[in-house]
Amino acid sequence: MKYLFAVHDWGLGHATRDLLLIRALLDADHEVTVLTTGRALVLLRQELGERCRYIDYPDIPKPLGRSAFGFYVRMTLSMPAVLRRFRLERAYTRRLCREQNFDCVISDSRMGVVSTQVPSYYIFHSLRQIMPRPLRALSRAVERNQQRLLSSARLVLVPDEEADGGIAGALCHDTDCDWSGRIAYLGILSGVAAQDVETDVDVFVSISGAEPQRGYFEEKILAQVAGLAPRRVVVTLGRPDLPYRCWEHGGATVHTYLDRVQQQALLNRARLVVTRSGYTTLMELAELGKRALLVPTVGQSEQEYLADYHHERGHAHAVRQPQLQLDRDVPLAERTAGLPRVHPTRESIRRFLDIVTATTGGA
Repeated sequence: MKYLFAVHDWGLGHATRDLLLIRALLDADHEVTVLTTGRALVLLRQELGERCRYIDYPDIPKPLGRSAFGFYVRMTLSMPAVLRRFRLERAYTRRLCREQNFDCVISDSRMGVVSTQVPSYYIFHSLRQIMPRPLRALSRAVERNQQRLLSSARLVLVPDEEADGGIAGALCHDTDCDWSGRIAYLGILSGVAAQDVETDVDVFVSISGAEPQRGYFEEKILAQVAGLAPRRVVVTLGRPDLPYRCWEHGGATVHTYLDRVQQQALLNRARLVVTRSGYTTLMELAELGKRALLVPTVGQSEQEYLADYHHERGHAHAVRQPQLQLDRDVPLAERTAGLPRVHPTRESIRRFLDIVTATTGGA
């Protein structure tokens, strides 16, 4: 079967979770064309090489700034451009399916990459949006609009557990709208697996996310990392677009970028992980049952909600980026219980393949 697989380019989380599914399709002898852009495209090319074809196609605007207020202002102002991008994506997808005879379209959070002519599936975990407190009254209307945007696909595949709030909590459970059986819960998708290795790294700092906030987070970490001495600290800057470099800074070992094998090794070796509270990252921490200090990206209410959700349950310690003090917050995070372990990713991948191959006639 021929699959068109679209990947969202906000940070690297979508690319890392989709990497598992793309590899599973390739290992089952299917053909995959990846549609994405930016650092997501760089990462997937590095990991998959010539096993796939690639289409560099622009994503929606990234209206990030230094403050949450700035984010919401920019996001509101960018909505005409976002909706125009969705329309362009839909027209482009129709043409691709017609010219290249794709059997199935899979889209991770790229709303416009969908077809009514061939089976299409969205991968999406934010069925509802956690709005800022002054806008909470709009949550139901926003969810209903999002439900409409996702209506062209056969199913919305949710990478979370169905029971007990899962890892995502209210983002994909206890929804306000009736999704009428159009949701299939896959279970978590973690690109890292537990390894039997020595935990010889006290703190592993993983910097990620869309610019400019990734850069602001990097500045804050590098300015404070010396305060963690004498702990053994490793930092990755999440910059696959730069030539690889490794150096010492403030007593920490700093890498421009770690590939998935190296990232998996460091996550397993670490006693504590300092990271964004992006959903893909949380799935990796849950796979390993790791303790974490969660620092949500400024202005991203979903990450703020997830950080608070797991902080309140004692799974992790969370702090907003402007208030981050590593010498204070790392010891607090070291006393948490760690993310709860759930069923392994291999079961989620099996469910995914069962769905997207059965409905396209694949075996």
